[in-house]
Order: sequence, then C-alpha cells, then structure tokens
Amino acid sequence: MDLLSGISEEGLRTLPWAAALVFGLTMTVWRPHRFHWAALGSVLLFVAVNVGAGLYVLYHYGDARWGGGGEPPLSAPSLSGAPVVGQFMGPLESFLSGVVGGVNDFLAFKRSLPVALEFFAAAGWALLIALPLAMLAIAMSYAEARRRRAEFARYQLTVERLKDEIEDIKRQLGSGAGP
Repeated sequence: MDLLSGISEEGLRTLPWAAALVFGLTMTVWRPHRFHWAALGSVLLFVAVNVGAGLYVLYHYGDARWGGGGEPPLSAPSLSGAPVVGQFMGPLESFLSGVVGGVNDFLAFKRSLPVALEFFAAAGWALLIALPLAMLAIAMSYAEARRRRAEFARYQLTVERLKDEIEDIKRQLGSGAGP
C-alpha cells in the first residue's frame, strides 16, 4: 500500500514545508515559552521529511512523476522470428531482454536522481540551519535554568528566614513572656 502514490512531484515538494509549519505552530501553541525548541524541532522534522521524500523517489525510480514520461522505454529486438536460426536464438533473446531491462532501469534511476538530490540538498541546508539553532536553543534553555535556580534559591532563603521567625515566636510563647 503506497500512501504517496497519488501525490504529484510538486505535492511531494510541499509536504516537508507543510509538515514543518504545522508542527512548529502546534508546538508553539502548546508550549509558547519553548519557542526555540519548537523551531529546532520544525527544522529537524523538515530534514527528516525531505530525506524520506528523497528515499521515496529513489525507491520508486520507475515512476513517471520523476520525468520518465518523455522517452519510450527501450526494447530488445525479436530474434526468434529469424529464418533458419530463429529457434536457436531464444536464449540470446532472453539475455538481450534482461540487458535492455537493466538499461531501462538505469535510465529511470538516472531521471529520478536529480529529483531525489533536490530533496537531499534541501535537507542538507536545513541541517546547516539546525546547528546554530540548536546552539541557540541550548543557550536559551541554560539561561532559563539558571534563572529558575536563582529564583528557587531566593524562595529557599525566604523559607529559611520564615522558619527562623516561627522558631523565635515559639520560644517567646514557650517562655511565657507576655506583654
């Protein structure tokens, strides 16, 4: 079952962009304070979908969507119909059919390779963007963690101060010191 068989080449080119955009918007709405991670996740999803699309094109290299509709496939000549020696040409004819089939496969692969390389190139450029984006996301997360640790230390100090005040009040009440 091939889910992408009904998608044109342009639709397949649009798929990584749409997937990354939907993922990025969803993650931004879900966790708005983690926008940097949503952006990095979107870029990495774009990479993954582009690599998947490139592999799909290479796996389905014989498909007419990759520019194979212009030239008719090669065919081997029929040698079995030759007078006198035709009956002995059967093995040669099957060998030639195999060779021509291999050449047709090679030509189909040759036509699909530029399409697949476009997907791989887009994935490579996205990886180039992902590296500084990952560094930025890590730096922002580190700064956020430092801020939270400092805030927790302030709360902890306040709790300790309040505990000391409670102990002072308990001592005053326990000693019977009144007004």
